[in-house]
Amino acid sequence: MRVLLVEDEERLADLLRSGLGQEGFAVDVAGNGREGLWMASENHYDAIVLDVMLPMLNGYIVCRRLRDAGDWTPIMMLTAKDGEYDEAEALDTGADDFLSKPFSYVVLLARLRALVRRGGRERPVALHAGDLVVDPAGLRCRRGTTEIALTPKEFAVLHALVRRAGEVVSKAELLEQAWDFAYDGDPSIIEVYVSALRRKIDAPFGRSTLVTVRGAGYRLDGES
Repeated sequence: MRVLLVEDEERLADLLRSGLGQEGFAVDVAGNGREGLWMASENHYDAIVLDVMLPMLNGYIVCRRLRDAGDWTPIMMLTAKDGEYDEAEALDTGADDFLSKPFSYVVLLARLRALVRRGGRERPVALHAGDLVVDPAGLRCRRGTTEIALTPKEFAVLHALVRRAGEVVSKAELLEQAWDFAYDGDPSIIEVYVSALRRKIDAPFGRSTLVTVRGAGYRLDGES
């Protein structure tokens, strides 16, 4: 099993390379983000152990660029940071697992083995409604070849609609998909985001694909 370790702390990198080597892993080491990105792009690995705080390119950037290039090798991110926002950022950029420093080597080994057993996942399929394309993995949206910038919440609402393109989706269903279960605000917030989406995915292109079905909800048509 071949693993790429991207870690700029030489002592830690040597310890991990030695320990993992004794467990049967073939370990390549990169000391900065740029080198790690190049090695991951040029070679096949069963898993990547990627530090976040790296010189040249940080781990978030390396992970995102690999995912954008269609490389879905399992990635475990290591960081000296702590807290839910750092973990969320790691996972949002496409990492499969997250471990905060200082960590237990036994835990790292167990989680690394689990990643290798699962293997690389396929990139989630992009969703289409006519020439409107929604990419759940990259959190991207485009109309034809034109990229459309969306806020995270706008993307969540659009994703819920495009998953059921051609069907009527109620406000309650959109709230359930795009907000957490504890949300108890005004359901009319959906109207605000639908209006924002129309200004971005329809109006600039002379389309009217996001339709209001009075009394029932909204429908995203493929062409209109």
